[in-house]
Amino acid sequence: MLHSTTKALALEHDLALVDLDGVAYRGHDPIEHAAESLVAARDAGLGLLFVTNNASREPESVADQLTGLGIPTSADEVMTAAQAAAALLRTRLEPGASVLVVGGAGLVTAVEAAGFRVVTSADDAPDAVAQGFAPDLGWKDLAEAAYAVQRGAWYVASNLDLSLPTERGFAPGNGSLVGAVRAATGVVPASAGKPEPEMFHLAARRRGASRPLVIGDRLDTDLAGARAADFPGLHVFTGVSTPRDAVLAARHERPSYVGADLRSLLETHPAVQRHDEWWTCRAASARVARGRLEVTGEGLVDVVRAACAAAWDAVDSGDRLDADTVPDLSVVDD
Repeated sequence: MLHSTTKALALEHDLALVDLDGVAYRGHDPIEHAAESLVAARDAGLGLLFVTNNASREPESVADQLTGLGIPTSADEVMTAAQAAAALLRTRLEPGASVLVVGGAGLVTAVEAAGFRVVTSADDAPDAVAQGFAPDLGWKDLAEAAYAVQRGAWYVASNLDLSLPTERGFAPGNGSLVGAVRAATGVVPASAGKPEPEMFHLAARRRGASRPLVIGDRLDTDLAGARAADFPGLHVFTGVSTPRDAVLAARHERPSYVGADLRSLLETHPAVQRHDEWWTCRAASARVARGRLEVTGEGLVDVVRAACAAAWDAVDSGDRLDADTVPDLSVVDD
């Protein structure tokens, strides 16, 4: 069930674990309302820590980009999947172990900072392979990874995102590149990034947070990771997963809150209540009747809230829900 608040969401939590692509920005472009909303939430007392599955960039580079977009950020307010991968490597390897890094500068820096020796060839007999996204990775890089994994190196991936948003559309992500190595070797890598919970736990411990909130645009990474970490999650509709996706979400990917964009941090989140067979959120209502989702009313985000409540209750009760009856529910400014 969706959560509700009687005061602005930013006042309910002490730290926001904020995704980047699709939430704070899209490729190199700003997302409308993101900067001013995050700055206002920080001014209200909410700590910010940007948590990204991108392992190719240094935290300083990410911080500089955010600052340039009007969100003043320091490097210690960024946690990358590269840092999470290095933390995962430390669970099995001693300092000084050799790691073949297949990825960008951010992953190299994180692995070296964790005390490991970075090598560049499978012929160096690495103890592990750490793979993260970098836009210039090629066949030779993937081949070296495959050779090392075939020879027994522990295979660790920074994340398994199949796609990543860019200003031109969705491009292959690290998960797609990992798929090539996996297809060649038959080995499934351990994953450090979202939706695994450790990245969120590391981030919350870094800031000593007791009431963290995860903010993301993807159900399969951000919100599934929030569920795995047992943290509440806010799904904003500015990136990959749509309002319709939220209504149809599997239990392990369901958000705790939904919002059109980051302005929802500064708003209360009304409760959804059941009245007979209808679920109502202010002036919006929804129900599932004979397997069909029916929605009515005003306030498109409230319609999504009511629809989520009706659909999730029906599915969890063992009732049939015909996905084809779930409308687009595209959210626009109310």
